[in-house]
Amino acid sequence: MANFHTKDISGKNFLVTGGAGFIGSHIVEYLVKNGAGKVRVLDNLATGLQSNIDLFSSYANYEFVLGDIRDYDTCVEAVKGIDHVSHQAALGSVPRSVKDPVTSNAVNISGFLNMITAAKDEGVKTFVYASSSAIYGDEPNLPKREEKVGNPLSPYAVTKKTNELYAEVFAKLYGMKVVGLRYFNVFGPRQDPNGPYAAVIPLFVSGIMQQTPVYINGDGEQTRDFTFVDNAVQANIRGMLTDNEAAFGQAYNVAVGENFSVNFLYQSIREQLGIAHNATYREERAGDIRNSLADISKAQTLLGYQPTKRFIDGLAQTVEFFRAKERQVV
Repeated sequence: MANFHTKDISGKNFLVTGGAGFIGSHIVEYLVKNGAGKVRVLDNLATGLQSNIDLFSSYANYEFVLGDIRDYDTCVEAVKGIDHVSHQAALGSVPRSVKDPVTSNAVNISGFLNMITAAKDEGVKTFVYASSSAIYGDEPNLPKREEKVGNPLSPYAVTKKTNELYAEVFAKLYGMKVVGLRYFNVFGPRQDPNGPYAAVIPLFVSGIMQQTPVYINGDGEQTRDFTFVDNAVQANIRGMLTDNEAAFGQAYNVAVGENFSVNFLYQSIREQLGIAHNATYREERAGDIRNSLADISKAQTLLGYQPTKRFIDGLAQTVEFFRAKERQVV
């Protein structure tokens, strides 16, 4: 992974909530390997994996707190002595939120409010949080630009839009240095292929390798700005460490600025694996956006963000990760 900062971070303490999750664990990995003073992870392991954080147990600057962001006292303890927060803890997945909006609200809204309030009271220097491209909702124009959002199409989208509203208010009211990151279909190694709400790329790779049924929702011509995880890590590091006062109190697209269809994605994975396994098409999924493509110029201008890995290169690295994992199991 490229180096995304120039500052000395050996005297800085970081908190990554949801650090046992997919994106969170990559942020933790970057920080511990680049000599951060302390990297504390807060996770309840509801969707995060113990195996993700076992990778860091030998690092002296790493510590783990088992706890839930829905408990305010836990959040208060977690931010003690912390300079920078990367808030990744959330219940992802549009379908999960459609099925159970109450739990998504409790984690993504109440948990977020607990975390940002605790961070405010502790006087953390910067607070970066995960938003989502889902907040664009029914806004039809491409590419997606930060200032033009539509109506939410799912409870998940509502939770992320609410996060942004709270963050904006906390920035204005309390002078907090807050940065929101609207992730566009982040993928990469360690993304969990298991469970009913697994993301599409690990599902496709796993299904093709194991020759089990693979499903494509709708006609497969829906497009996504697939974003390799290193790019999401970069946005978090730049957001936490930026000196640009103009960058705070805003949300940014985190993507590559290119989109590909789900059919193209599936075909690319098949070719990389060298396995001719056909997908099964089924009905469209409720709450899904048809096409997605990000304008990343705002993040480039204000955060110095520049994607280091594009779709095909990131996909090759991801497929190889799952192939190696499969070999270990066998």
